[in-house]
Amino acid sequence: MAAAPAGPAQLVRSGQKDELYRSGLRSGAGTALHGLAGAKRWLEWRREVELLSDVAYFTLTTLAGYQTLGEEYVNIVQVDSSKKRVPSLLRRALFISLHTVLPYCLEKGLLHLEHELQAGAEESRTSQSNPALGLSCRTLVRNWIQKQVGELTEQQKKRALQTVYVLKQCIPLLHRLHLAVFYISGTFYHLSKRIAGIKYLHFGGLQREDKSIRSSYKILGIISLFHLLLTIGVQMYSFKQKQRARQEWKLHRNLAHQRDTTKEKATGRLSRCTLCLEERRHTTATPCGHLFCWECITEWCNTRTECPLCREKFHPQKLIYLRHYQL
Repeated sequence: MAAAPAGPAQLVRSGQKDELYRSGLRSGAGTALHGLAGAKRWLEWRREVELLSDVAYFTLTTLAGYQTLGEEYVNIVQVDSSKKRVPSLLRRALFISLHTVLPYCLEKGLLHLEHELQAGAEESRTSQSNPALGLSCRTLVRNWIQKQVGELTEQQKKRALQTVYVLKQCIPLLHRLHLAVFYISGTFYHLSKRIAGIKYLHFGGLQREDKSIRSSYKILGIISLFHLLLTIGVQMYSFKQKQRARQEWKLHRNLAHQRDTTKEKATGRLSRCTLCLEERRHTTATPCGHLFCWECITEWCNTRTECPLCREKFHPQKLIYLRHYQL
């Protein structure tokens, strides 16, 4: 039976079919956990159950030396870079780790790091109010992150929080870039397989069909790449605009702060912001009625759209800047 490099259409159909079966396996495992342990345990262990389901799927197929259901559906076989041998056990294990374990660890690590960096600016009780963290406080990784963050200064924590925010924005862009490259080259559909060096051969069927649609995929890749560049440009422009607005606001705040402080002292009652723990500047109210500094609450809303005190969700556009406010 003749073999030829698998085309982009076959790789896409295989990936979609695998994702369909993986979703079914994750759904079934989640339903079983929900029925056995209840909704609370299911919420705490949901991501871990999904990870174990994905690892089990690829362990029973790829790691064991068999085709996945998606690969069998389009009749393609994994090969190494030489296209003459099946990928080694180490390559297959590397692919599974990069495709399943690494995204989970990266997501959880960034979530815990962001939480610890924000914990210094809010009450310690917030560690019990975020159900997404689940059992993270009992993990060694969380304890290590707490230790490392505790040694940072306030300025370093602020910079680290900005870095975490940038990383969370860059990871989806990296996946979009890789997808655009795949549409143009038609070789690696998953970034993990590109790193592991796993390619595909197609056995049987009409290869002319793949050649006829390869140009369409290239056009799609060029359009995707152009759209990605446009998105990055818009985000960079928006970021510069926010930086400029923040600098202008700081200038306005410094000019008006002395006058506001004088008025507050005249009343004999000074109010403090619960985020910066300093005298409240340019009082701003959330829809739930809590008061903060304008700069503090707007920076908070860059990462979380909820009240730091009562955790009520709200849109940043609902913030109310109180002019001529006196306690």
